[in-house]
Amino acid sequence: MLQCCVATMAYNEEANIGQMLEAVLAQRLRQVEIAEIIVVASGCTDRTEEIVRTFAEADSRIRLLTQPQRRGKSMAVNLLLRKTTQQVIVLASADTIPTLDAIENLVVPFGDSQVGMVGGRPVPTNDVRTFMGYAAHLLWSLHHRISLRRPKMGEMIAFRNFFRQIPFDSAVDEASVEPLIRGQGLQLRYAPEAVVYNRGPETVQDFIRQRRRIYAGHVYVRDTLGYRVSTMKGIRILWLLLTCPGVKRDWRYFLWGSAIITLEAVARFLGLMDYRVWKQKHVIWDVAETTKVVAVSSLGAPGSGS
Repeated sequence: MLQCCVATMAYNEEANIGQMLEAVLAQRLRQVEIAEIIVVASGCTDRTEEIVRTFAEADSRIRLLTQPQRRGKSMAVNLLLRKTTQQVIVLASADTIPTLDAIENLVVPFGDSQVGMVGGRPVPTNDVRTFMGYAAHLLWSLHHRISLRRPKMGEMIAFRNFFRQIPFDSAVDEASVEPLIRGQGLQLRYAPEAVVYNRGPETVQDFIRQRRRIYAGHVYVRDTLGYRVSTMKGIRILWLLLTCPGVKRDWRYFLWGSAIITLEAVARFLGLMDYRVWKQKHVIWDVAETTKVVAVSSLGAPGSGS
């Protein structure tokens, strides 16, 4: 039986943290055991801590770690690393909901001693009939296709717990863990059947805010750790967009696709400027508020076509 710690970092996540914990507690497990569930609450001013404490009273595996001030996600992850002794850590964003078999499918690959890190498959719950909803589905579909060839971690990951900390000033914790794992000669795996639901930005402002922060973080990882994530090269994404068989080429693809490419390019340019010129690392970032409520009708995994 493979044991793991499931953890999430939370800042004012009252809108989703209850659903997220319910989904973790409802996991269908056969070869995996969730030994503990840790929530690190950083500077929360809403009901996040109250909600977590209610769950902790009902299940002794749940622990709440509190940081009085918001110090950034990487600092919260480092606190987690100091507080758990589990050999495998599942790290999921607090504004996501894992499907019923997600953690089982994410952790089982660690039965292979050569595997050091596994990434799940994020699937947005946005309405694909809207422009921003289409953007979320398109980008995560491309992320899925890239990960099938070269694993890219995001939203929900699992990794072996053998290092003491990640860079405290990183804005992209998943990308910061990848080089630490590879540096030990271990493999990265992608588990497309480990589906986790998330919510993409519903406004252009939130889209740019989120994407520029992520790209600035990727530039930081490249420059400080010498590691380039698989989605770093824009030309690779553009080529995949043009040739990928999993992308439906309807009127939205041709009309909205070009606008989405433009928005992504603008966000990447701003992210580069943030890091290079304005020296902004986004360690503590502005929250994209429209991503915080993940509504799903079922926790079952979607089809594999997108």
